[in-house]
Amino acid sequence: MFTFAECGIPGLMEITPKVFGDNRGYFFESYSERDFAAAGLGAPFVQDNQSFSRKGVLRGLHFQKKYPQGKLVRVISGEVFDVAVDIRPSSPTYGAWNALILSEKKQNQFWIPPGFAHGYLVLSDTALFVYKCTELYHPEDEGGVIWNDPDIGIEWPAADYILSEKDKALPPFSSLNGGVSR
Repeated sequence: MFTFAECGIPGLMEITPKVFGDNRGYFFESYSERDFAAAGLGAPFVQDNQSFSRKGVLRGLHFQKKYPQGKLVRVISGEVFDVAVDIRPSSPTYGAWNALILSEKKQNQFWIPPGFAHGYLVLSDTALFVYKCTELYHPEDEGGVIWNDPDIGIEWPAADYILSEKDKALPPFSSLNGGVSR
């Protein structure tokens, strides 16, 4: 059982499972092909990824150019500020962004369809972040946009940001010139 709620940009969806808890702990389904398909999210998943990070780590904004990935993201432990930016060239919301706080307490998830750049900032002391992908990872197909691009204007929470050298060197949003597949 899930609640599916649209998130401001067509295609983005917050998904919250029904959590069954008692004095022993809790149980919930994190994914059901049947329920997701009924909500219009019937994409096949081909790869699962996991990342562990400490407070202030900012990862992103990443995407694949010719092999775009849909992502179903969630946090198993901790809390993150998760961001999706519409980079679909023909989209009426091209360049728009939306963000959710994902947390182990809420157990919510974020569906990010193909054609979006994705990134997140760890808000808790540590976070264990997992996601399902609709396309395999192709290292030669990586793309990205600098996290703090003023043309996008993401309102990141204040933090002592920790970025990889690779993410610090990502190009501006204006460099995309429509070269991203849908």
